[in-house]
Amino acid sequence: MAIFLILCLSTGSTHCQVVTHPPTEVFNLKIDPQNLFQEIDHFGASDAWSGQFVGNWPEDKKQTITDLLFSKDMDEQGNPIGIGLSLWRMNLGAASAGQGDGSGIRDPWRRAPSFLNEDGHFDREGQKGQFWLAHTAKEKKVEYLLAFLNSPPVWLTRNGKAFVDSGKQSNLASENQAAFANFMVATLMGLKEEGLAVDYISPVNEPQWDWEDGGQEGTPFWNREIASIVRSLDAKLQESGLSTKIDIAEAGQIEYLYGEHNRPGRANQIREFFEKDSENYIGDLAHLSTAISGHSYFTTSPVHQAVRKRELVANAVQQVPRLKYWMSEYCILGGNEGEISGSGKDLGMTPALYMARVIYHDLVVAQASAWHWWLAISPYDYKDGLVYISKSETDGDMEESKMLWAMGNYSRFIRPGYRRVSATLTDQQMQNKDLLASAYRDPESGNLVIVLVNANNSEAKVSLQVERDGIPEEWAGYLTDKDHDLAFRSILSPEEVLVPASSILTLTTGVP
Repeated sequence: MAIFLILCLSTGSTHCQVVTHPPTEVFNLKIDPQNLFQEIDHFGASDAWSGQFVGNWPEDKKQTITDLLFSKDMDEQGNPIGIGLSLWRMNLGAASAGQGDGSGIRDPWRRAPSFLNEDGHFDREGQKGQFWLAHTAKEKKVEYLLAFLNSPPVWLTRNGKAFVDSGKQSNLASENQAAFANFMVATLMGLKEEGLAVDYISPVNEPQWDWEDGGQEGTPFWNREIASIVRSLDAKLQESGLSTKIDIAEAGQIEYLYGEHNRPGRANQIREFFEKDSENYIGDLAHLSTAISGHSYFTTSPVHQAVRKRELVANAVQQVPRLKYWMSEYCILGGNEGEISGSGKDLGMTPALYMARVIYHDLVVAQASAWHWWLAISPYDYKDGLVYISKSETDGDMEESKMLWAMGNYSRFIRPGYRRVSATLTDQQMQNKDLLASAYRDPESGNLVIVLVNANNSEAKVSLQVERDGIPEEWAGYLTDKDHDLAFRSILSPEEVLVPASSILTLTTGVP
């Protein structure tokens, strides 16, 4: 049997071309919509640190950037305009930007301003650029807003700076923990009064690292300190009447969630914070999120280790009733066993396919309910951006990356409330790093979404088999490869679907 695929090119043409492919081996993909796994909460990315500048760029350019990140609209040919993020991460700065070179942070773009000044006055102009981006996210129907902090404000730190003198001690004295909670709640109240309600606040970031090199704002924290800060913050939120939930603990690597690894007193955080016999137990606090968050850095290769570590995360989370796991930050860094280097900007498919593999393992193996990329907008020569810009504070150029659209193969179609369902490639004992499939279902509409990642340099043919419900007749496809950016494809025969070489193809029975 030959395989047919209708290609409707995204060049403005209304003509479709039927392409015939010779018969080759077909992979059978069995989908069971009734075999349910985790509920998906959101896909997100961060405004750090470019948001403070890009939010003040010319209107047309910053609208283009936010359309790419937030839009759920389609163009006239049915191609998505953007990747439809469902969560936006807004950095609440520690006011190091106001210190200039005296901040000790070498890169001015990594110094951050603050909405609040030392006397407690809120001014949205303090983080004008970030406010514009967050407000625009809400206007473009991004469902959730999360505010995160890398450091307490400089007037509360031990050394008056936004990074530490020594990684052996946190930069927040215990007597200032209540004031730190006051700072966060006052900022949230000010934002709400300006029409920007914050759904989640993350008070600490990667507390396992020492943060003593002046590369950015940051401080280590020990688990006992995190627990104390969260208790103070929970009490202040209760007093304020805000509904904001607290997200913890942005672990620097996922090993710190389920084991001590190499950071005693700063690790084993699932047990430390959610087991009732722990002295750092905070699982009963009214404003604590039902999720624990960690970062996928330095754990993505080789594949067998990536899988094993994510199995350990999932197992540890499952020991705590109703607890969920959020993968709350990732970009491609070093330490990838020679598979890929973080250095050097690459707008092409190589990092995009690597990213897609990480998303797959985090969702399917670790059973993450959320997945967040690091820099939404990057000025750096590094594999850390969805959109890249020139390093200019007032205006500049921008470029889309294939990582943007690869994330969109997930984020645009898998909406909050969808459930992951069983997806099994029956021709393989287990899915390998070169052909991956995962599936998701909207419990309300019944809409199915399948994401196929083909990292092979040859095309793959997949036969869809939907258990129990039978296979839907009509599917839409959205392709990201070297020539296409989430481009619409009509699927003529869902029983034999062509997945091009080095591509990501999302299939859906209905576009949300």
